[in-house]
Formats: sequence, C-alpha cells, structure tokens
Amino acid sequence: MERVFKRKLYDTLLDWKKRRAGKTALLVEGARRVGKSTLVEYFAQKEYDSYLLIDFNKAPKRVFELFEDISNLDNLFVQLQLLYSVVLHERKSVIVFDEVQKCPLARQAIKYLVQDGRYDYIETGSLISIKKNTKNITIPSEEIRVNMFPLDFEEFRWAVSDNVSLPLIKQFFDKGQALMSAHQKILFDFRLYMLVGGMPQAVNEYINTNNLSLVDEVKRDIIKLYLDDFQKIDSSGRIEKLYKNIPAQLSGNIARYQPYQIVGDNDKDKITDLLQCLEDSKTVLFCHRVSDPNVGLSLTKDLYRYKIYTADTGLFITLSFWDKTFTENVIYEKLLRNRLEANLGYIFENMVAQMLVTNGNELFYSTFPKDEKHNYEVDFLLSRGEKIVPIEVKSSGYKSHKSIEEFVKRYSSRIGKRYIIYTKDYKQEENYIYLPVYMTPFI
Repeated sequence: MERVFKRKLYDTLLDWKKRRAGKTALLVEGARRVGKSTLVEYFAQKEYDSYLLIDFNKAPKRVFELFEDISNLDNLFVQLQLLYSVVLHERKSVIVFDEVQKCPLARQAIKYLVQDGRYDYIETGSLISIKKNTKNITIPSEEIRVNMFPLDFEEFRWAVSDNVSLPLIKQFFDKGQALMSAHQKILFDFRLYMLVGGMPQAVNEYINTNNLSLVDEVKRDIIKLYLDDFQKIDSSGRIEKLYKNIPAQLSGNIARYQPYQIVGDNDKDKITDLLQCLEDSKTVLFCHRVSDPNVGLSLTKDLYRYKIYTADTGLFITLSFWDKTFTENVIYEKLLRNRLEANLGYIFENMVAQMLVTNGNELFYSTFPKDEKHNYEVDFLLSRGEKIVPIEVKSSGYKSHKSIEEFVKRYSSRIGKRYIIYTKDYKQEENYIYLPVYMTPFI
C-alpha cells in the first residue's frame, strides 16, 4: 500500500497559490523518488476544482508536438483537455508538468502560459539544470523554484503516527533543558530514521513490513535508478564513480573530496562539469571550505575544496555497503543498538549535513594548520546575525574537541554560539552547547 505522507512543503505550495495568484509558475525540484509528483498531484486534488497532469515520462508524442507551436493557446488548451479528459476552469484549475525536463519546450512555454493567466502551473523536475535539457530554450523568469528533500525527522515521525515528539523536543531546546529519561527513546527513534532514511518508498516499506532488509532492497532500487541516470548523462561512468565513492571519501577522514583519485587525470573544466551534473541531480550535498570564516561565508568559499554528502542518509548507509548483502551491513545492527564505532562517525556527519540543508542552510567547513603535516577541521559553519556558529559532530569521544576549541581561539571576536553535536543528552558546559543530534534542526 502506497501512502501520501504529510509534507511541510505542502504549506509552501499553499502560500504560493494564495500570494502569487497565477502570476508565476512553481517549479518543484528534487532528486528522483523524493516524492515531488505525489505531493504536487495531491495538492492539485485538494486545492483546485480540477487539474490536468502531464507526465512527460510517458506522455504520447502528440502531447510533445503541441508545444512546438503555442501561438494559439486556445487550441493548446482544447487539445490537452480532450487528450486527458479533463475540464479546466479559469482561475480554478492547475496544469501540472511532471518531469518537465523531458520536454524543454513545455518549460519554455511557461512564460506565455503564465501571461495568459487562465490557469495555475506547477512543474516538477529532476536533473533539471543539466545543460542538454536547457541549452536551446529560454528559461522563464516567471518561474519560482523550491527544493524538495527527503522526509525530515519530524515528517518521518508523522508517518509513523507520532505528532507529539518534535514539538516537545523543540520546547526542551528553547529552554536549554535535558530530556533526561526521554532521551534514549528519542535517540532510538532517530537512529531508526537514519537507517530507513527519508525516501518515501523506503518509509512506506518500513511501515508496511517493519523489515529493514526489505527497506534496504527498496533503497538499492532507488540507488540503481540514480546510477542509470548518471550513465545516461555520462556513459563513461565517471559520475557514477563519483557518487558511489562518497562514503569511502568521508570515511577516509580527509580534508576534502578528491575526484582525481576516483576518475583519474582529467582537466579541471571536465571535472567541474561532471561534479556540476552530480550536484544538479539533487542526490548529493556539497560542503565548501571557507578561507576566511566570517558572517558572509559564501564570500570566501573555495570552489575547488569541498566535501560531498548524500542527500539522504538512509541511502548513504546502503551505499556504504553497496557490494555486500544486507546481512553484511554491520551499520544497521550497530547503529540501532547504539554501538557504532568512532570510525563510523561519518554517518552522523552526513546526517547533520542533511538536516542543516533541509532547514535552509548552505554548507561550509573550515580547516587551518595544526602543524606542518596536520590541520584542524571544524565540520560545519553557520552564519547567525553578525556571528558565525561553529559545529563539531561527534558520534563518540565527545570530551575531545580540540579543533573547535582552536577555531574559537583563532576567531574569537566572530564567534557566536558553538555546538558539539553528539548522541548524549543536552547540556551546556564551558560556553559549549552539547546538542543531541536529533535537535540539529533547531540551531
């Protein structure tokens, strides 16, 4: 049984409909299988008198041909209504272009469709910025873009019929109080969320079966879909290799992602193009190093020094053991039983990256010399007001955090709050806030 999960983005769509009132189209971007089509169609059903959905993955040729000449919009609308057996009502209907990147001319037509003003328009797209899909068209300025991410922890709890936990956790965060006896229960729920991930199909499989082995099979199918997409973009397999090596690069505890180790000698422009394709797929998150940490973090970001995380930590765990079976994936058992070794702490780092991005943050980190051969490294930096907020992620050994200490000394006048994100309960000690990982979204 497939479910329609409650998603926070629904409110964003609702706000767009009320405020824009047909003056712009809305483009919902996100990785494949993240739930874009399901959410948009559900929204169309609930908020309009009627809707017309064109899925360009399976639309017949004659639908594509309609967008080759849009000089007569009356004819276009009549033809679409006949083809899809839908009656459209002026200012009370929406037309949905699903997987619009498959029909660039439909996307280009948005400018004139919005100007016509009869209906609302919502587009969904994956790999939407790939040059081959946009190089011959004019990108409409009448298009507002929003990103859709995997289910976050609160949406995951909603999916399992828990509407209470996260608002209560937020209260403890706001008051700066420990959860005490409730902490272990929340942490267990959060570890389960990490294992399942936030891809709707994986969450649905968990709810239906309560079987992590079957959930892992679903996640493998999603990853295979991504790999197929990468092959279509780059038949040499280099983008696929860049994606599959993300866990290995993070586990190596190196200061930056090293693409040349993976795809060999290529000129810088070619590597940049491959990485741009990977980023455009929305399956990954880039975290750039900043050379001079300050409030305007993006002003000194290094375009050639970065880390890469996967957009969904559930997929990250499956990808980490891609060439092994589910029973050989020790992360499932160890994470669920809270026995994850320090050398697997990069899983928590990926999870924190995912939560920060989902809550509207761009990812940055900092490195600076420790001695001639070693560097200090602060995992994440946020800008808050006139201060920067350093974050260090610890899955264990939280009492040792030399990097963030040295960072605070080095840039003392610029520092606001400083966080150690870890797996124990909330506490404040020596100007540091020790934050249980499930509170990350509230920073």
